[in-house]
Amino acid sequence: MNHNAALSAPPRRTRRVVLLGLAVLALASAVFVVRRPLMMSAPACMAGRWHGCFDTFNGVVLMTLVALPFAVLVAWALACRRRARGVTSAWRTSLAEVGMVLGTVPFLWMTMMPGAAAGIVPGRVSLVPLRDLLVMGPLGIVGNLLVFAALGFFAPMRFTAVASVPRVLALGAGCSVLVETAQYVLRLDRVSSVDDVLVNAAGAALAALASRRWWRTAAQAPSEQPRPLPAPAATPAG
Repeated sequence: MNHNAALSAPPRRTRRVVLLGLAVLALASAVFVVRRPLMMSAPACMAGRWHGCFDTFNGVVLMTLVALPFAVLVAWALACRRRARGVTSAWRTSLAEVGMVLGTVPFLWMTMMPGAAAGIVPGRVSLVPLRDLLVMGPLGIVGNLLVFAALGFFAPMRFTAVASVPRVLALGAGCSVLVETAQYVLRLDRVSSVDDVLVNAAGAALAALASRRWWRTAAQAPSEQPRPLPAPAATPAG
């Protein structure tokens, strides 16, 4: 058995290296594609100016890329602390916590950006399902799918209470309802649409399906442990 485990270790390690290399290549390709829009907002971000950096999509994306190395350091520190305490799956848990924050906060920031007539026009609501999908277009649909995708991908890996696709779907829908309600109450010059809730929840559920192989084993691990046998009843003396 030890010999078989030793033989399976190199392919597993090679697969991890290949996946990490593909992730780095995908990130580099994405940066290369959006390098010009990001460089347009770089001077404002480097100067710390709100206008032109934190109130634009390009500025938020640039700040997210800048925060990526720090997020990796935070995940490493959390994993080392958990491993020192003997916690199993320390890296998985730490990466899930950091991934949920880094992958969700930027999209929420962009979603809550006020429009040109924020505070002037009243809040608008669209409660007819599937009517706004044609207006969104492919880019809008993809953007809405990604709003809670990181939450749906990492939340089941961190919290066993939501380790199922229906629960992640409900979590994405609940968070989306809160966002749409905030847009309406704060009068951000945005339309609070039921289609946004549906697409956001669908994105979270699809992301949960993508990470199912990791959180499914973690959720089943406690049930696979042997239960202690009941202690035998003491026989009365005499």
